[in-house]
Amino acid sequence: MVPNASPAPVPVAVPRRRRPRPGFWKSLGPGLITGASDDDPSGIATYSQAGAAFGLATLWTALFTFPLMAAMQEMCARIGLVTAQGLAGNLRQHYPRAVLVGLLGLTFPAIVLNIGADLEGMGAVAHLLVPQVPAFLFSILFTGLLLVAMVRWPYRRIAAVLKWLCAALLVYVVVPFLVRQHWADVLRHAVVPELRLTPAFVGMLVALLGTTISPYLFFWQADMEAEEMHHHRGRAVVVDKSLLHTMQTDVNVGMLSSNVIMFFIMLTTGTVLFPAGLRDITTVEQAALALRPLAGEQAYLLFAAGIIGTGLLAIPVLAGALSYAVAEALRWRGGLDRKFRQAPGFYATMFVSLVAGVLLDGLGISPMQALLYAAMLYGLTAPVMIAIVLHLANNKAVMGEFTNGLAANVLGGAALVLMSGAGLLLLLFQLAP
Repeated sequence: MVPNASPAPVPVAVPRRRRPRPGFWKSLGPGLITGASDDDPSGIATYSQAGAAFGLATLWTALFTFPLMAAMQEMCARIGLVTAQGLAGNLRQHYPRAVLVGLLGLTFPAIVLNIGADLEGMGAVAHLLVPQVPAFLFSILFTGLLLVAMVRWPYRRIAAVLKWLCAALLVYVVVPFLVRQHWADVLRHAVVPELRLTPAFVGMLVALLGTTISPYLFFWQADMEAEEMHHHRGRAVVVDKSLLHTMQTDVNVGMLSSNVIMFFIMLTTGTVLFPAGLRDITTVEQAALALRPLAGEQAYLLFAAGIIGTGLLAIPVLAGALSYAVAEALRWRGGLDRKFRQAPGFYATMFVSLVAGVLLDGLGISPMQALLYAAMLYGLTAPVMIAIVLHLANNKAVMGEFTNGLAANVLGGAALVLMSGAGLLLLLFQLAP
């Protein structure tokens, strides 16, 4: 890819008077929301299946992927801050149109499948609570509620309410301490990578990588940081070390919290379901059994709260990421803080993605399978996105003085090699006799 010539971005002048730095909690924003949305129903299903199928063998992926995903999200956030626009806008401005079209072509089906899988999973757990109502009707209900909420309310207002439902995921942190553990074995599996050259294990590895280093999060992070800059348009703001440090803290805290939950879900299912012989989770009821040591026979209530809460938080991120990308590519006005009449194309894209997602419920794929397939598809599309983000973040015509440093390039390059290698291994196993 050869970028078109373009002047380096000119930072806006900053007033000389000092403003008090925000407290730690108030400084958290897009990065924390991104991390929370990463543990969506697709992620919960993937982590649960990994622990049930392979015990503690995949624990190392939580520790191993943290610096990689944090580095990638930091690059995307920096691109959004410096340029005040998202990835799609930068690609449209600085690169050949074919690059943007190809990227959207890869991303759209993955995001729609993820939305459909999340809606199907939410419908299935809601059906557990109210068996008289079919799961697909709950999926339609959730779709309608999300559309109304996203049109009427800004996303931050929605997230502020729903994040408390996501607190149900913290029960996964408690369960491993209620079951007898060989902590030395847990530590060994957490820090020593294990690789089994079998189709099932490689497929699971790709799914785990895909659900942690997810392309839609790249779009979302950049666009949210760009939104932050637009909110400050009325007063002078400069991109400096202080602003970058605040952003990096936000991203690191968000990614760390996401991977801590990932680790404990795999540890919980690996020490509760795997020893019990429940190695292949095909229903949400089976996944809920991992919480039985804490919640007894009512474990599905906690599981349902976690799935529905994270789904309601993550689906606006998924649909929003796609809508931002399409709006920037077509030069439409967009943003979750705008009213429908101000950004009809933006919300129309969101409507299409949600309706297409809920229609996937008719394909006859179980919720757990759909959630796992969505993660695997991200694993196959992520290398392209990582390569594009790396190129953007090192492009002086785009980033000026804020291009990648050595550490960012090393971690980004490692993410590219890892995701590409895992994807190629999966394709090899699928195509080989």
